Amino acid sequence: MSDSGNEMMEINVGDTVTGTVVKVEDKQVLVDISYKTEGIVPIGELSNLHIDVSSDIINVGDQLTLMVKKVEDDDIILSKKAVDSDKAWVELEEKYKNDEIFTTEIKEVVKGGLVVDVGLRGFIPASLVETYYVDDFSDYINKPLSVKIVDIDREQNRVILSHRAVVEEESAAQKQDILQSLEEGQVLEGTVQRMTNFGVFVDIGGIDGLVHISQLSHQHVEKASDVVSEGQVLKVEVLSIDRDNERISLSHKKTLAGPWTDIEEKVSRGDILDGTVKRLVNFGAFIEVLPGIEGLVHISQIANRHIGTPQEVLEVGQKIEVKVLDINEKEQRMSLSMKEIEQEQAAAEYKKYEKDDDQSSFQLGDIIGNKLDKYKK
Repeated sequence: MSDSGNEMMEINVGDTVTGTVVKVEDKQVLVDISYKTEGIVPIGELSNLHIDVSSDIINVGDQLTLMVKKVEDDDIILSKKAVDSDKAWVELEEKYKNDEIFTTEIKEVVKGGLVVDVGLRGFIPASLVETYYVDDFSDYINKPLSVKIVDIDREQNRVILSHRAVVEEESAAQKQDILQSLEEGQVLEGTVQRMTNFGVFVDIGGIDGLVHISQLSHQHVEKASDVVSEGQVLKVEVLSIDRDNERISLSHKKTLAGPWTDIEEKVSRGDILDGTVKRLVNFGAFIEVLPGIEGLVHISQIANRHIGTPQEVLEVGQKIEVKVLDINEKEQRMSLSMKEIEQEQAAAEYKKYEKDDDQSSFQLGDIIGNKLDKYKK
């Protein structure tokens, strides 16, 4: 444009102009806006974020859209930040209205949280960065992060964002997907998250299920910590699913070989076993012969005489010997006898007595025979 044209051009505060960067200085940028003098963009008007020198974000030849901030004599003060902010506010208010998730980049770590570039200065409070406590945010610098706006106020120049809300939203969606896909009897692997006095909670891929203490082992468990630990990977079977209340019951015990597995390879009919009386009932006594293995001594097999109740002979906790009469792995049943051991012991003693008696008679006959022979002589 000619000099006469430049002099006729009118520029007012609030106008939007376009221009080309002709010079980049540390603390300001000069822009040709087709006016009689070049416009000045101070470093503080280049970005909503802190920059150390203008060349961090601006180069000679860049085309910029700018707002006129001040007109003093021949000095035209311009702002890129103001134009960027106006545009950003419109876009951010739309994102907030639509509850939109979008990606931004972390620019600064400040006291209390993170500063991000969303076209203007946005802030993520420390409590809204993750679902867990973060001690040091230095690794987040220049890292892209998915966020959503949780509070926006143009008058206060405030934009509060949350990455935690995105994570929680994704987690909730994942949880629903898992709930819908689970089936009773399904076997999965999970990680022990926390232990209580009634069992352990196991993460099975985004949702926790409860393994009740009774479902941790085939043996009796006093404390969950006796058999598992936090962080341990467990194989579990799904017992039940309450989708409405998001509750899942799991069993670790069902994935383990039970004490009855291959029992017929360990115990045979006729075996004599040591056992402990666990329970007394009116029809007999249940005897534990191996960990988790109980067999029944029917009342008719307790003694070699008639008894009215098992309590006449036995008490809980008593150590006894029993003979295996029958064993059924499939039905997990074992029939035992005390009476047969007693009878066999009695029979053995009787045979020994007979043998001793015969020997005594033989010896007496020899003595008598010897005396008769002597007498004859």
